Order: sequence, then structure tokens, then C-alpha cells
Amino acid sequence: MSIFPEGFLWGGAVAANQVEGAYREGGKGLTTVDLLPIGADRFSIMQGNIDTLEPVAGAYYPSHEAIDFYHSYKEDIALFAEMGFKALRVSIAWARIFPHGDDEQPNEEGLQFYDDLFDELLKYEIEPVVTMAHFDVPVHLVQKYGSWQNRALVSFFENYARTIFTRYKDKVKYWMTFNEINMLLHLPFVGAGLVFREGDDKKQIQYQAAHHQLVASALAVKLCHKIIPGAKIGCMLAAGTTYPYSPNPADYLEAMDRDRDSFFFIDVQARGAYPGYAKRFFKDNDIVIEMEPGDEEILRHTVDYIGFSYYASRTTSTDPEVLGKTTAGNVFGSVENPYLPKSEWGWTIDPTGFRITANQLYDRYQKPLFVVENGLGAVDTVNEEGKVEDSYRIDYLQKHLEQMREAIEDGVEILGYTSWGPIDLVSASTGEMKKRYGYIYVDKDNDGNGSLKRVKKSSFHWYKKVIKTNGGSLSD
Repeated sequence: MSIFPEGFLWGGAVAANQVEGAYREGGKGLTTVDLLPIGADRFSIMQGNIDTLEPVAGAYYPSHEAIDFYHSYKEDIALFAEMGFKALRVSIAWARIFPHGDDEQPNEEGLQFYDDLFDELLKYEIEPVVTMAHFDVPVHLVQKYGSWQNRALVSFFENYARTIFTRYKDKVKYWMTFNEINMLLHLPFVGAGLVFREGDDKKQIQYQAAHHQLVASALAVKLCHKIIPGAKIGCMLAAGTTYPYSPNPADYLEAMDRDRDSFFFIDVQARGAYPGYAKRFFKDNDIVIEMEPGDEEILRHTVDYIGFSYYASRTTSTDPEVLGKTTAGNVFGSVENPYLPKSEWGWTIDPTGFRITANQLYDRYQKPLFVVENGLGAVDTVNEEGKVEDSYRIDYLQKHLEQMREAIEDGVEILGYTSWGPIDLVSASTGEMKKRYGYIYVDKDNDGNGSLKRVKKSSFHWYKKVIKTNGGSLSD
């Protein structure tokens, strides 16, 4: 018998800017992700170093077409239904609803697109799990207001939230406010549309922007509970426990501080107030958070569940020699962990860390968890028979799901599991297509060439069995 609870939400997760394409169709406005080219400049721009807020002639922008989900969503959802999906995590592109972000009236064509998308999911009894802001701030808000460093964005986001809650109240029961909200500290242009100029106090700008996002998130929670009684609205964290490299107490303290960089956001969203360690950090770093009257009361509107992504654990040290031995790992710095293997992109592979992270989050917040991203980016090839044999992905996912099962047996309440990229999509970090996550192969390369034909991988059939048995096949 499976220990996964009845009604467990098995499925997959995508983001509008990584699958939809049609970046200027249907009245959609330009977003920050639409300014991220593939190539050497991408990572610097993601950190807020950008000279022009418009696409540059001659550069290739993967989000502009992506995998054309905007036009092919019916065929793709039929494939997800064939796997037996109970849920699909998607995001709404803010600029499809309000092209400039501060428009007085929403764009009906954008609203209708998501109506049609949700209807198609519900036709197959697939629950939409909707992220309101997934790394795509309308560019107009960056140009005119400086994005989230400006308090004005709180009211624009509140209007956006009210609009989509009212429109989709009979179709969407699960919501999340900001995707990987802690990414604001690591990739500020991606996480919050922040652009830095010479002489800027970056920390002050980032934490003021963070305050505005936290207030906006709390207002969205308040609105969701009012407009859609019975709905569940959560936050979303880029998670992964940090190990101290050695038993040196200084290493343990460093690991604690690294984790708190992420927990800070969720502590506010789940507990309703700034934690003491954050107040000390602000004081020690001369950061002054400007609050309006009533902000502390607004923040008391806390989330119903904790959504999180897990790809890798992290390791840290205070030893200069150890710090020189770094490894890749999403965008979070980490020293090499000698006990863990790595993916083709240098990310550590740590299934046990998944269980540890889930326990850590549940112990801290005592709220239901939702695993909304987990997966392996790898180079997949179509063989002479037209098939994609991705046994390495099956192995990765099998081991992680086994550890999720262990976490559930530990007493951790988990609502569901939506693996990242059930269909190949544009990689957020690199902009590549060759870094594939899906159960479904999409014929497209890094240069934008390909037929966009969909091909089921061997993992497609493996995951179908996992869902059909409610995780029971993991014991086979």
C-alpha cells in the first residue's frame, strides 16, 4: 500500500515565460524575462546590470517563442492527462492581464486565454495550481517606477490580484503569490525587476523591495480569502538545506545564516511579522525599511501552505581553503560536498537533502508543504528509433520521491508534488533548451531551430505508473 495520502496532487510545473512564447500576442506587454538573451550577458542582466529596457537587435531571446505553449496548450495538456496528472502548476503572465502593469482596465484577450487554459485542465480533472508572479515584471513598471523598490507596485499588484481572483474564483483553488521570492536577493532583476546604477546602495534597495513584495503578498492572501472562500494560497521558496562543511561552530553559524537568507521571507509570510534576526541584520547593515502605517497589520495575513522548489542542498565553510573549492548549484553559492555526485551542470544531487529540507520546513512552520519544483536538467537525445531513453532522470526522480515518502512517514504534511518541467522548456538560469527536464521532449535547440514536435520519453511511462499507483510503484 502507498503511504501517499488519498487525493495527493501528482503533476508537473511550468512558468508562463518559459513555455508560452507569443511574447507580444494577445495584447501582452513586455516583461523583464523578455529582455534576457541567451549567452554571456544573461547572468549579469539577471543580477540587475542592464543598459536598455528593450530587446537588442541581433540577440536571441528564448522567451519570445519558448515552446509555443500559448498555441499548443491543448495538445500538451492532453499528454499530461495521459500521464494521469492530478495538478498542473502554471503561472499567469502579469503583462497578459495588465500589459503595462498600471493599466486602469485589464486586457480581456489575456484574461480569456487563461480562462481557456483552466477550462482545458478542468476538462481532464487536472487542478490548476497558479503562481501569480513568476519572474516576469511588466517592463513599464521598471521604466516608470523603478519596479518593486517603489511602493506604487503594491497597489498595482493588489489590483492585479483582485482582478484574477474575481475572474477565476470558480476555476482555481490553489494559488501562490511570488515564485521563489528569496531569489530577489540573488537575481534581483529576475526576482523583482531591480536595475542598479553606479553608487546605488544595493542592499537597501533589495530589502526595501522585499518589504513591498511581502506587503503585496499579504494583501493578496487577504483578498484571496475574501473573494474565494475555501481557496488555499501559499508562498514559494527556493529551498535547499545548507550543511556546515565541518563541526567547527563557525561553520554551523555560517550555515544558519545562509539558511536565514531564505527563511527571512517565509518567516514573514507564514508567521506574520519580521523575525528578530532580520531586525538585527537591518541594524548591523544600516538598512532602514520604510513602512507605511498599517503595514505590520497587513503582514499578519499569513499563507495557508508553503510551496518550495528543491534541486540541491548547499554546503558552506569559514575556512578560506575550503571556500576556494566551489561548485555550481542553481544560483546559490556552495563549496564542494565530497559525499555528493553532480549533474551535467555541476548541481549536487542529494535526495536525502530533500527529506531533510522538507522536515526542516515543516518543523519550522507547522503548515502543509507543497513540492512545486524538483527535477533533473540533462542533455537528452532522440535515438535512431525516434525515442528518448532517459533512465538517468528516472533514477534521479525515483530517489527523490523515495525520500519524499520518507518525509511523509516522518510526519511531514505534503499536499502534492509537481515536478519541474514535465515538458521540455527554456531553462531559467541559462536560457538553454538543451538543458531538458521534461517527460516530453520538444524538438528545439538553443538557437531556436526545430519543429517543436513533442516526443514521449521513457520517463513519461515511468511517471504515469507512479501516479496511477499513487506512489506505490516506487517500491517495485
